[in-house]
Amino acid sequence: MEKLKRLLKPEVFQNTASNILIAIPRVLAGFSLSVEFGSPKFGMPWSINDELGLFQVADWFPEDVSEFGAPYSWAPWLFAWLGAATEAIGGLLLAFGIGTRVVASFLGITMCTAIFLEKWPKAIEYGSSWPVLPAVGFLWIAIYSLVLGSGKYGVDFLLYKKLSSKS
Repeated sequence: MEKLKRLLKPEVFQNTASNILIAIPRVLAGFSLSVEFGSPKFGMPWSINDELGLFQVADWFPEDVSEFGAPYSWAPWLFAWLGAATEAIGGLLLAFGIGTRVVASFLGITMCTAIFLEKWPKAIEYGSSWPVLPAVGFLWIAIYSLVLGSGKYGVDFLLYKKLSSKS
């Protein structure tokens, strides 16, 4: 129980404005990641791709993942599903501040994979850093959320308060 409490414990500031300011990037990035980046690859109720069923991965995504080489090429459907689910579902969890540190660690791994195995080669090919920037931005939000947790305005804060009152 103590380990769970430590994992959930968010950084909370005395100043309301500070608590709001640490929530804004987490919420905006979480929804953006889920809606704009995750749902086109992973079937969610709001996915614009009508061919995707609920929790189904887009056909083109495992092909992209297999080009990353080993170990991704050994099980491209698994890695594609994990990456797409992390973006679509993890983005929502991040936005609401549910399991923030755990979700942030998975998002960090996913974004590092995207940066170094997909986006970086494209940036070199195009001679511009633009292809890398969204993934780097989400990586920074993941690091930020890993350190701060959900803050005061997240479900983790409420769960932590409830667990702390029982002890």
